[in-house]
Amino acid sequence: MDGSDSGTGWRLLRRHRRINVNQGTLGHEEANDLRVMLLGMVDDPRVVLIKLADRLHNMRTIYALPPAKARAVAQETLLIWCSLASRLGLWALKAELEDLCFAVLQPQIFRKMRADLASMWSPRNRVGYSRRITTIVSSPPLDERTASDDESFTTFDEHVLSMKDLLEAVVPFDILSDRRKRTKFLHDLAKSSEAQKKAKVVQDAGIALTSLVACEEALEKELLISTSYIPGMEVTLSSRLKSLYSIFSKMRRKDVGIHKVYDARALRVVVGDKNGTLHGPAIQCCYSLLDIVHRLWIPIDGEFDDYIVNPKPSGYQSLHTAVQGPDGSALEVQIRTQKMHEYAEHGLAAHWLYKETGNKLQSISSMDESDIEASSSLSKDTDDHNPLDTDLFQKYSSLKMGHPVIRVEGSNLLAAVIIRVEKGGRELLVAVSFGLAASEVVADRRPSFQIKCWEAYARLYKKASDEWWCQPGHGDWCTCLEKYTLCRDGMYHKQDQFGRLLPTFIQITHLTEEEESEYWAVVSAVFEGKPVDSVVSRRSSDSVAPTSMEASINNKVRLLRTMLRWEEQLRSEASLRQSKLGGKANGNPDSVVPGEVVIVCWPNGEIMRLRSGSTAADAAMKVGLEGKLVLVNGQLVLPNTELKDGDIVEVRV
Repeated sequence: MDGSDSGTGWRLLRRHRRINVNQGTLGHEEANDLRVMLLGMVDDPRVVLIKLADRLHNMRTIYALPPAKARAVAQETLLIWCSLASRLGLWALKAELEDLCFAVLQPQIFRKMRADLASMWSPRNRVGYSRRITTIVSSPPLDERTASDDESFTTFDEHVLSMKDLLEAVVPFDILSDRRKRTKFLHDLAKSSEAQKKAKVVQDAGIALTSLVACEEALEKELLISTSYIPGMEVTLSSRLKSLYSIFSKMRRKDVGIHKVYDARALRVVVGDKNGTLHGPAIQCCYSLLDIVHRLWIPIDGEFDDYIVNPKPSGYQSLHTAVQGPDGSALEVQIRTQKMHEYAEHGLAAHWLYKETGNKLQSISSMDESDIEASSSLSKDTDDHNPLDTDLFQKYSSLKMGHPVIRVEGSNLLAAVIIRVEKGGRELLVAVSFGLAASEVVADRRPSFQIKCWEAYARLYKKASDEWWCQPGHGDWCTCLEKYTLCRDGMYHKQDQFGRLLPTFIQITHLTEEEESEYWAVVSAVFEGKPVDSVVSRRSSDSVAPTSMEASINNKVRLLRTMLRWEEQLRSEASLRQSKLGGKANGNPDSVVPGEVVIVCWPNGEIMRLRSGSTAADAAMKVGLEGKLVLVNGQLVLPNTELKDGDIVEVRV
C-alpha cells in the first residue's frame, strides 16, 4: 500500500465523518476507508504522527470556524483522533485534544469544572487546613444537579466567554511536561493578567497549574531533606493534570462528585535502577519513598494500591496512593522503578490495554496508581460498619493458613506467611522471616526463580507449624510471629503488645489459579519431605530473546492488532449509536464490518488482505504455494481453518 492510498483514506474518512457526524453512524464505504487508513499507518507510523500534529494545531485554532462546523470537527476529533492517540500511547497529546474538544462541545460544563477545581486547589486553602478527606461533602453528579444549577449551565449573559478564551484555558501538553516552559507560561499568564483582565476560566487554569507546581515542589523539597531514606538512588519527579474530559467521564461512570476524583492531579516518582541491574534495591527505595509521602501528607483511606507485589494482568507495576495535598485536596502519587516505568509506557502494560479490559464499551456521548502514634487513619474500625469494610472483608475472607505475604517496614521487605486467620479475615497471625529479604522476590518473576520463592515460603510455614508457634512473639532469632489488623485504609497494620497500630504493614500476595496450584504443590512436597524438583511446573520456560528481524515483524504485528482493535471499537460504537437511533441496522454490528480479513505473512511481514471467510488454503493459494502446510499463529492448522484479523500466517515450502 503506497502513501497515496493512505492519504486518500484519510481524506475520505474526514469527508464521510463530516457527513455522518450528527447521525453517529459508520457506513460500508467509510468502514472500508477506515481500514485503508489504518493499514497505511502500519506500514509507515510517521503518517499518523503528522496527522495527529496537524489535528492538534487545527483544534487549537478552531475558534476561527463557524460554531456548527467547529462542533462537527470536535466530535470527529473525539471519536477518532483521541482514540487513536490513546492506542499509540500518546497520553499527553490525547489529554489536550480531549479538553479542546470538551471546551467546544460542552463549554458550560468545561467552565464550571475549571472553576470547581480552582476553588479546591486555591492557595488560600493551604493556611490552617485541618479537615480530613472523609469530611468533604461531594458535589452531586452532573446528571443529579438541581434545576437552578442546570439553568446556570445553559444561560448566557453579556459577559459570555468566547471560544478563544475556553481554548486558552486548555494547558498545552508540552508545557505540562517541561518545567522551564511551565514556569514561563505561568509568568506570562500573571504578567498578561496584570496588563489586561484575563477571562476567569483562563485564570482558573493558571490556578490548577500553580497547584500542581506547589505539590511537586513540596515533595521535591521533602525528598532532598529525607535523602537518608534513599540509598543513593537516582529519583526523577514529574507531574500531570488529568484532562477535564477524563474527569467528567469518571464522574459519570462512577456517579461521584468532582471531590471524589482523587487522580485529577498526580505526581509520578521514578527510581533509577541502572538499566535493571539494581532492580531489587530500587524496589526497596519505592517503599521508602511511599513512607516519605505518607509522612508528608495524610493518606486517604482505602486509596492505596500495591501493583508491585500484585501486578495488573497486563504486567503493569507501580505503587499508587492518594493523599491530601498541601491545599487539603486529593493528590495521587505514583511510585515505580525505571524498568517498571519503561514497561508501562512502551510495553504490553500500555494504559489503554489494562484500562479497556475492565470497562464495558460506552458511547462517545457518555464516556469517558520509624513507628508513629496510632491515628484515626489506622484505627480498628469495630463500630463503624461502612461499605468500605464490607468490601474489604469480602476481599480477604478467603485467606488461608500458609498463604504468602510481604511484610513492609519502610524500605525493608521481608517474606512472611499467614499462620492463622481470625475474625473472618479481620485479624491475621503472621510468621515473619527476618533472614529472608523479599525485594528480589518481587523484582524477579521468572518461573524458575518463583519456584525457589515458593519453597522458601513453604519451609517458613512448616517451621512455624513444627515448632507449634501460635501466639504473637513466638519464634527464634530469625523468625517471629506478629499480629496484623485490617484497618480503614485497606491495609493490614502491625499491632504491638499494647494494642497500638504501627505503620508496618503486610501486603497480601494475589496468586493466579496456576500460581496457586503450583504454590500448594510445593507446600505439599515440603511438608511430605519430598524434593521440590518433583513438582512439575506447568509454566512455559523462559522466553528466548527474538532476533532483530523477528522483533521488527513482531512490532508490526502488535501495531496491526492494535489498530484492528481500535477499528473494531469504532465500529461497535457506531453500531450502538445507530441502534439507539433506531436505524435499519439496529443491533447488528456486522452492518459496518468490511468484507475482508487482514493477515500478516511470516517471515517477511507483508500485510495481506483477503475476503471474509478465507481459509488457510486460500492464503497458501494467494502466495502461490497451493497445497503446502500452513501455520497460523505458530500452530499447524487444517486447510479449511478460517482466518481472522491479525493472524500470523506462514506457508511451509
